Amino acid sequence: MMWYFACIYVLEVLVHDCACASEVKRASLGVESISLNGKWELVNSNSSVSLSAEVPGCVHTALQRQGFISDPYFRFNDLAYRWISLDNWTYITSFSVPAYARGKGRAVLVFEGVDTVSTISLNGVTIGKTDNMFRRYDFEVTGLLKDQDNILQVWLMSAVTYASQRSHAHTQYRVPPTCPPPVQKGECHVNFIRKAQSSFSWDWGPSFPTLGIWKEVRLDVFNTLRLLSFTTSPKYDSNHASWQVDVELFFDVVVASKGTVHISIPLLLSEAEFQLSLTPGESRKSFVLQVNQSVSVALWWPFGHGEQPLNNLKIAIILGGETLHADRWIAFRTVELVQEPISSSPGLSFYFRINGKPIFLKGSNWIPVHAFQDQVTNDMITILLRSAQKANMNVLRVWGGGVYEQDLFYKLCDFYGIMIWQDFMFACALYPTEKDFMQTVREEVTQQVRRLKSHPSVVIWSGNNENEAAIATDWFNITVAERPQYLKDYVNLYVENIRDIILQEDITRPFLASSPTNGVETEKEGWVAQDPYDPHYGDTHYYNYEKDCLDWTAFPRTRFASEYGFQSWPSFSTLSKVSVASDWDFSSNFSAHRQHHEDGNQQMLKQAELHYILPNSTDPVQRYRDTIYITQVMQAQCVKTQTEFYRRSQGDIIEGEGHTMGTLYWQLNDIWQGPSWSSVEFGGKWKMLQYWATDFYAPILSVGVEDQGNLLIYAVSESHSVMQKVKAKVKLHSWSRFDAVCSFESNLTTIKEGGSTLLFQCPISALLMKCGNCTRRSCIVTFHLRNSGGEMIGPRNHMFLSSPRHAEGLQKPNITFTVKESITVQSFAVTLHCSFPAMYVWLDVDDVPGHFYTNGFLMLSKKSTIIFESWTPITAEELAAKLHVTSLRDVY
Repeated sequence: MMWYFACIYVLEVLVHDCACASEVKRASLGVESISLNGKWELVNSNSSVSLSAEVPGCVHTALQRQGFISDPYFRFNDLAYRWISLDNWTYITSFSVPAYARGKGRAVLVFEGVDTVSTISLNGVTIGKTDNMFRRYDFEVTGLLKDQDNILQVWLMSAVTYASQRSHAHTQYRVPPTCPPPVQKGECHVNFIRKAQSSFSWDWGPSFPTLGIWKEVRLDVFNTLRLLSFTTSPKYDSNHASWQVDVELFFDVVVASKGTVHISIPLLLSEAEFQLSLTPGESRKSFVLQVNQSVSVALWWPFGHGEQPLNNLKIAIILGGETLHADRWIAFRTVELVQEPISSSPGLSFYFRINGKPIFLKGSNWIPVHAFQDQVTNDMITILLRSAQKANMNVLRVWGGGVYEQDLFYKLCDFYGIMIWQDFMFACALYPTEKDFMQTVREEVTQQVRRLKSHPSVVIWSGNNENEAAIATDWFNITVAERPQYLKDYVNLYVENIRDIILQEDITRPFLASSPTNGVETEKEGWVAQDPYDPHYGDTHYYNYEKDCLDWTAFPRTRFASEYGFQSWPSFSTLSKVSVASDWDFSSNFSAHRQHHEDGNQQMLKQAELHYILPNSTDPVQRYRDTIYITQVMQAQCVKTQTEFYRRSQGDIIEGEGHTMGTLYWQLNDIWQGPSWSSVEFGGKWKMLQYWATDFYAPILSVGVEDQGNLLIYAVSESHSVMQKVKAKVKLHSWSRFDAVCSFESNLTTIKEGGSTLLFQCPISALLMKCGNCTRRSCIVTFHLRNSGGEMIGPRNHMFLSSPRHAEGLQKPNITFTVKESITVQSFAVTLHCSFPAMYVWLDVDDVPGHFYTNGFLMLSKKSTIIFESWTPITAEELAAKLHVTSLRDVY
């Protein structure tokens, strides 16, 4: 089973990593690492709250686990627990130094991640401070350690207070925005602190400015040196048709040393030995392993384009008779961001070429999985990434207002073939450029690039989210006189610092200063383009909640759509975990409180009402559930329409625009239980949009549109290697009966490689005339593709000839169901029976974790069987008791 396989891989990754870690500790050139994770004491500023707390962890989690607070996500607790983030807190622990670790020449306390502003003391002596949650901090403690009863304290200052103080101390000029919009119920001045920008609130999430020690703490003691980290960068030499791997080792050296480094890739019969000479201080050593040219190197491909072979690279560092072993999984691939002139179009292309092959990027945007990072589990990450791959995605954008994700995320993306567009953590704001701020940012960027650059899944670095657009389109009412200062700061931060570091640390990937951006055109215009949304260049973000989302003519025919989307509410079972019965109304205080996007609830209803009759049940709870359903229908239809438009524009230039080569809708996942643009709810449950994404992201897809009264059916293919002849099978179905009214078939046509091909064209008036018993309101068009052998390829699709709210003959389908165990473990066959054709049949099993093979579908036959895969043990009877079935006609 898919999910079982995913879990097995997680175990393999974890076992492999643990084995490597223990191997390094057993023979690590005299370095002893003593973990300080575990139980610490936690107290607030006046000692009125004192409790035991886990490290890694955060204050909110500790308070909840010890019973001081209830679930922070419940109802209005994000406001009720605001006091936690406004207080200062201290973590305290005591530890002994084991006998085997005493007497070493150097001792270093290592904090992999502190959230965020802290002063750290050991045995009453201040050893250092932190101000950046994205950095690792090392503190020299040689001479401060005792054999026993060492007292380590981490005093954490309120991030809200710190950000406010830093903002008010910046008196030369304002650095907007000051505060988030009131609807977000958040905190101010987040751009003055280096922590997750969304932790002070966002339009899809709560305000929980966390405090804590969110990553591991340890004590390293050694005499000679320690290995801080190492990186691997496979590079292809096109002149010699050969591969090499650049390996960089980063040391902290106490005593000058000489020895050897042995690097090998056993699977590729490649190895080499190098001399190593180290001088005291931090040292960076580079080596090049030439890959054996007599061995074939299997390339790493994005999902859907090939396999993802990983090779184990081994390192042995031999000094003074001792050996340190380390290894890493590496992969061989090249990546290029192609920006070059296009015939018949002004501007430049914008697409990714992997291993010399143009790749259409299909995916979504990734936000933090949880407001409390210590509560993010391996299962949460795995389920989300497998959900993305199951929906035929090959890319995710790690958005710049959250966090650099944990190592497991990137390892799984390497394994699953999911490319990563990696933002640096700056979003929707301008930022200060004082010396200390820039210094901590430079260290942050350096550390993160070194941590992530070895992953083949990471294909691009991007400096920020929407900050170029913020200046160019004047989000913050900057005067003409002020503008040069902000332009200077922008270039200073993203170009002269972040880009400068990228050019030093990693030349194997492209870098963009922002998203959206005009790419090289933006560079020519001084790094802030006059119009960063210009569809002739770079990538674009596009949102429009007022226009009819089914009107494809309103969408920009952009080179690359990196953000677009519509909101919906999560399922009733997800919301009921954090609400009470009085909240279950679309006009309740809870519904208003949970909505952090201005006028979001009304925008959803207005958009839905354009094409659907809104729920009108007299039962308020049923009306609430039906309203949730209709928002998910609306969202799925809107994103489907826009995505299909972009995919259809892949190979076309129309009026100088087009050649779209990427679609990343906003957003894949949720941070809590509330309305958002996500396709997967908090907890992993799929919305209707996620099910539909499996179809509109299919490798080969049929797309239907109406253009000037004509029905056009296209075949869209992402393949650049397979030539296929296909034909379109088109049917018209009446809402009042099951048999197709009429059907049509196009001629066999060779479809374009990596583009769209028109297969079928007919005036709709002529189509209806040929059918005889159909009108725009009484019938729906369905279509799919068949190859020369008559086999169906790609998913079925459909389009309306008029708004569904005007559908004539659509009746309540009276759907009944049975549930039986299927042939595989924890798999169930749900068989549906209906009296009339049904639109958007939705199967919901409440809080049972799992997913259906398809959902939110048209049921145009009397009987249909859908498979459900459960992620936890359950019987068919229990599943049947949980199952709710809804169709569009059932809600009014």
